[in-house]
Amino acid sequence: MKRLLLAAALASLATAGAAQTTKVTPLLSRDLTGLAGKEGTMITVEYAPGATDPIHRHDAHVFVYVLEGAVVMQVEGGAPVTLQPGQTFYEAPNDVHLVGRNASQTATAKFLVFFVKDKDKPILTPVR
Repeated sequence: MKRLLLAAALASLATAGAAQTTKVTPLLSRDLTGLAGKEGTMITVEYAPGATDPIHRHDAHVFVYVLEGAVVMQVEGGAPVTLQPGQTFYEAPNDVHLVGRNASQTATAKFLVFFVKDKDKPILTPVR
């Protein structure tokens, strides 16, 4: 059931852009020993050229590590930042993710994401 919920949440992120393709690959999800009710989840996200995310939140501590290409990230109240391979980004549980997009119109971008979240919370919640 947990994998089904994770897949559904990730599918909503992956299909948010009309002609764009975002590939989300679940890697790992485990209960965190010593942190009752918390889990750690890892995914990779691959943005097609020009791909963007809808405005959303995670209700989690989110750690991003860019693997390939360049991505633009921005949370509400912060300035947009362009991240290259080896650079990182953090989102707090209360942050609203305003901008998540591939910085390139011609090359793909790929990043690793690690979440620390409540077990009963979805991995992604759209914000309208």
